[in-house]
Amino acid sequence: MGRLGTGNSGDAGSEPASDPPRHRGSGIEKVDAVVVGSGFGGSVAALRLAEAGQSVVLMERGKPYPPGSFARSPSEMGRNFWDPDRGLYGLFDAWTFRGTEGLVSSGLGGGSLIYANVLLRKDEKWFVNESPIPGGGYENWPFTRADLDPYYDAAEAMLQPVPYPYKDTAKTLAMEKSAANLGLSITRPPIAVTFSAAPDTEPRTNHALPLPGYGSIHGPTTVRTTCTLSGECDIGCNAGAKNTLDHNYISAASYKGADVRTFHDVRGIRPLSSGTQGGGYEVRYVVHHPDRQGELLTERIIHCRRLVLGAGTFGTNFLLLRNHGSLPALSDTLGARFSGNGDLLTFVMGAKTPPANGSRPGVRTLAGSRGPVITTAIRVPDSNDDDGDGRGYYVEDAGYPAFMNWLMETAQLRTTMKRTVKVAGQLLKDRLFDAGRSNVSADLAAALGDGRLSSSSVPLLGMGRDIPDGVMTLRDGRLAIAWTMATSKEYFGRVRETMESISKDLDGDFIDNPLWWAKRVITVHPIGGAPSGRHPGEAVCDSYGEVFGYPGLFVVDGAAMPGPVGANPSLTIAAFAERTCAHIIENADKAGHRGIRPEDAEGSGGPSEKVGAERDAAGAVVDVGASAPRALAPDATKGKAAPEEQPASAVSEVPQARSRGLGRPGAPVAPDQETTSVRFTEQMHGWFSPGIADPEKGWSLGRDRSRKIMFELTITAQDMEAFATDPNHPAKAEGYVLADYFGGRMPVERGWFNLFVPDASDDGAPARRMLYRLWLRDPGGTPFTFTGHKLIHNEAGFDLWADTTTLYATILRGHVPPDAVPPDPGTPDIVPPHPEQPAASGAVQAGVVGAGILYIRPLDFAKQLTTFRAEGPAPAAGLVTFGKLFAGELWQVYGQGLRRVPFPFTSKQ
Repeated sequence: MGRLGTGNSGDAGSEPASDPPRHRGSGIEKVDAVVVGSGFGGSVAALRLAEAGQSVVLMERGKPYPPGSFARSPSEMGRNFWDPDRGLYGLFDAWTFRGTEGLVSSGLGGGSLIYANVLLRKDEKWFVNESPIPGGGYENWPFTRADLDPYYDAAEAMLQPVPYPYKDTAKTLAMEKSAANLGLSITRPPIAVTFSAAPDTEPRTNHALPLPGYGSIHGPTTVRTTCTLSGECDIGCNAGAKNTLDHNYISAASYKGADVRTFHDVRGIRPLSSGTQGGGYEVRYVVHHPDRQGELLTERIIHCRRLVLGAGTFGTNFLLLRNHGSLPALSDTLGARFSGNGDLLTFVMGAKTPPANGSRPGVRTLAGSRGPVITTAIRVPDSNDDDGDGRGYYVEDAGYPAFMNWLMETAQLRTTMKRTVKVAGQLLKDRLFDAGRSNVSADLAAALGDGRLSSSSVPLLGMGRDIPDGVMTLRDGRLAIAWTMATSKEYFGRVRETMESISKDLDGDFIDNPLWWAKRVITVHPIGGAPSGRHPGEAVCDSYGEVFGYPGLFVVDGAAMPGPVGANPSLTIAAFAERTCAHIIENADKAGHRGIRPEDAEGSGGPSEKVGAERDAAGAVVDVGASAPRALAPDATKGKAAPEEQPASAVSEVPQARSRGLGRPGAPVAPDQETTSVRFTEQMHGWFSPGIADPEKGWSLGRDRSRKIMFELTITAQDMEAFATDPNHPAKAEGYVLADYFGGRMPVERGWFNLFVPDASDDGAPARRMLYRLWLRDPGGTPFTFTGHKLIHNEAGFDLWADTTTLYATILRGHVPPDAVPPDPGTPDIVPPHPEQPAASGAVQAGVVGAGILYIRPLDFAKQLTTFRAEGPAPAAGLVTFGKLFAGELWQVYGQGLRRVPFPFTSKQ
């Protein structure tokens, strides 16, 4: 594994160690299983597969956090966030979406590092089936409580949860008394915290704990102690009393031989052999180097028989959405059924005790910072229960670290200033009039105040069965979620009503969190997006988390939940992962096999029903870019706003297209001081749809489904004289294509462009085509070829603008050079084939990924005119030559028609 970071801040510590060599005969590492993420799904998978004798590599993008390493000071907390682009490698990863905010963690142990320890089983009757969802569809759980119960037991045996044992904690007693007064059912839920140094002994704070037999991933000198009741569970437990995953599952996995790697950030995934079973997967990743802030990261590759995704709901869905092009058989439900697990945060402030003997109400001590974060859970039944009405939920006390008390008190500026001024005035008065006082302790105590607000306040956390109707997508390469509180308004109203009744019983002020008034919530339990189900029509993966259409690819985290868990979801996710791993091991051909077999990597399985859809286009070539590393941005979540990435260097020879004289336009061209070059930048936007061969149909369907595509290309004619004299006017194209279906921005590895190519028309009138051919590669490493043409043909009306700004595009699987496919009949060696046209049977041709239409917008055209540049001995002459060529070719096509069109331009009959 990588060397462990030791600092308290978000700085990552020492540079990660190099990956150990394993099966490197081909230059690519090969293992049985790669596990992505170290949360409640990934850590379970790493242990159980390693126990079965499989070679396992667990990749975690964050740093390790041994006890004592979590941030505490303001300077440390200021860097305790995850944003590698800005040199931040900290614990918290904050997201903002439409209608909701999200807070998750980045570190070895995943969400367990910052969760509140509660390990409740999902209620038996909350495993619903055919539960309607507004807008269409149903919430269906393909497994039951009985299916998970044995695996709940297994997870609990590792995590060792116990109810909160102390009998004198103020907030706990207050919650229990209030629940009794209101007739609510309350328990002390099992929490994964160690309170006693040995089983069946009295709880004691800050006592050393022995290491388990499998040791600690943090080393043999790791010191853990029993709970100090500091309320710091949600910002990292420096005592090590929390039974976080690094202290159990991950340490045990490492002991069993799993290779645990930190700072490893997975970016791309694709099947090793498209359309075959048992072929395994290629995983592309980067290793973060905190001491090289701002630098692009070198892509690395590993092959595995099984790929287990446990990167959390945000991380796993982002990976699948980014690699949709490499995984085209993914269910259309990808991104659906998102839920925040009904999370709602409110506050009870200034609780009071009843007045006695006519006196004023006293301060009710709640001491929210004393004890672990959550000690009690109130359960309100669901309509599926015998005594419920509406969607069920839980309300729990939610403590906080002690330093929050100071923030609460000093935030009362008016009261604080009043106390300070009063004390300062008294001290000044004593000094001026020689009051004869030398002890000012009482004055300083008065200045600090009695802390009644912080001592009488506690947050409340609600969670339950909200409506799982959110949709996760990519938007310009960024993760986006469309979710609204409106459909869950009744649910949140009931949760809030219960919280308000608790506040009233405690005689406190009920305070909503500020986001509530903006109709937004914040969740720490994101759920769904790759739901499990019975078939691809309703789900991404089956009841064991195996992705439909991709044997050996599993989702084992919150993304696989088909709806809200209701209770705190951590234990259910762990049990789901335990069940998945038992299924994998039970059905493995050779449970003890280590290292993937050559025939696995080559794809020796039988044909899949998706073979045709994933076949490369005719004439596709294999180039060195398939395995050459790319230079990737430190943070992939920024989408098109991330630093510009660099494609792999393409140095293999590509067959020359003699008719176009293109040479190798993607290769570096040495500047020729004796020639003049001209370049300009063009930007086009449009709509695209996968699985469609006709660009017009692809455009229409893509617009309806909001599948955008755009490119920005710099077209360069290296030798303007040769460009003008060649009848095909060849140039090279550089830039990028942006399409969310393919994961966002894809740099052009090689690009061909022809300005005007003679074409034949049905009416015998002159016609031309502008030709585009771009070699691309998605995050998974799958190669694609973007082909397109603008049809320049004088038809009815004034169509010059439409013809020169409309691009009919087709995307092919594989890198297809210009002359790889025989040209269309009647146009020898001039116009390339039109793969966007459907086959005679009407089916999509093999290797055609999709099609669409792009346009130049008027404002973009105006900008394009400002980008023309010429370099060389005669730049002005070069621009003039280009202009004459462009205008002359247009005149050849439209000149005769223009003479017959009256002003203003009216349509011809």
